[in-house]
Amino acid sequence: MLKEHSRFFESLLFISDLTVIALSWLFSFYVRFHSGLIPLYKEMPSPSTYLLFLIPILVIWGVTLRMFGLYRSMRTSSQFSELVIIIKAGLLSVLLLTAVSFFVRSYELSRLVLVIFGFTNVAALVLARAVMRAALGQFRQRGYNMKQAVIVGTGAAALDMLRRLRAHPDTGINVVGLVSGKSGGDAGEVEGVKVLCDYDGTGDLIRKRNIDLVIIALGLEEHGRVVDVLESIGDEAVDIKIVPDVYELITLRGGVEDFDGIPVVSLRDSPLYGWDVVIKRGMDITASSAGIVAAAPLMALIAALIKLTSPGPVFYAQERVSAGGGTFSMLKFRSMRVDAEEGTGPVWASKDDPRRTWVGTFLRRTSLDELPQLFNVFVGKMSLVGPRPERPVFIKEFRDSIPKYMLRHKIKAGITGWAQVNGLRGNTDIKKRLDYDLYYIENWSLSFDLKIMLLTVWRGFFNKNAY
Repeated sequence: MLKEHSRFFESLLFISDLTVIALSWLFSFYVRFHSGLIPLYKEMPSPSTYLLFLIPILVIWGVTLRMFGLYRSMRTSSQFSELVIIIKAGLLSVLLLTAVSFFVRSYELSRLVLVIFGFTNVAALVLARAVMRAALGQFRQRGYNMKQAVIVGTGAAALDMLRRLRAHPDTGINVVGLVSGKSGGDAGEVEGVKVLCDYDGTGDLIRKRNIDLVIIALGLEEHGRVVDVLESIGDEAVDIKIVPDVYELITLRGGVEDFDGIPVVSLRDSPLYGWDVVIKRGMDITASSAGIVAAAPLMALIAALIKLTSPGPVFYAQERVSAGGGTFSMLKFRSMRVDAEEGTGPVWASKDDPRRTWVGTFLRRTSLDELPQLFNVFVGKMSLVGPRPERPVFIKEFRDSIPKYMLRHKIKAGITGWAQVNGLRGNTDIKKRLDYDLYYIENWSLSFDLKIMLLTVWRGFFNKNAY
């Protein structure tokens, strides 16, 4: 009965998608030629041409949406992942339609209609899917269209999966019990759910309880028993999903990937790739060049003050560590005496540090000594936003005492960062600062960078820990 329901909902969803696509096409035609929003430069085309094109449109979109797997069961997938798939399928379909319209020369389609349709059909599909998900969620919360499931395992991975399914009743997955590694029958309860059998009894349990879904969530130490569970299930007509117990090992945007049909679990990945790198670098070049031009008079004044008030160079180049653990020379306006570290070696700057010059005191309090780092950004050694770079001598100490410290070097160091706009500058808690840096790396986006830059300006360059 459940599989019949699934086929019914799949057919309903397919018909709904095709209806949305057809209405989007007609809407695009209306906006271009009948709404009065866009001037007409030619004679209005015959509506029959655009109605005729509904046939290849529905064929292309129907095949593409199925090819991208949008009609498989997506109970356990997120709405965001569905959104990404719809965007990909929509873009490919628009390209195919454009190619068809190019070769069918007897019918000339408005390029503006194609553009409007490209955006409209994706937006409409996403909205329709969201409404369908909400409706199905309500339907399932009332006990309809439910899948009866068992979770194989009683460890941390299994219990985490159980809690998540309980927190999302809209998935329509009802966990009737757990399967334990202990031999024998009923073995009590775990978090209010009965342990129904051992691994070898999984097949019998499926037949007795009419189970639709088996979720295998064994710990790393028990992964060798997966084969035993699958042998017990045999050829029973159930869906089987496996939850790898490696999620506590995943850091920095790890996840599950598909490589030529093979699922690959990535424990650690680069947070920036593809167009993300291009976009971030483009913003760095644009903003740093604008900043250099705008701040040039101020930097010239600061350079003159430094030269007139203390012997030594205007700039101070200090070795720092950035992306990949490589070093670079970070530029600053010199704010201390030339011999500042001769007697002490590398040390943190302190409040009322006697090594500072009087101009340097003002520069450090206002963070104006950091302005030359715009040149570091422009040449690609730093980014506008990222974890603040540290000196190699300090990093050696932090790496030995603070777990995951080197992960902050997965991206370029920045002039400002999430830790800095939250008050973690200078001689502050390194572990807390690391938490903020890793949060930034995990959640990087262009909007997050813009937010940090705005907060840097909004909260000013003065900071109680800047000395």
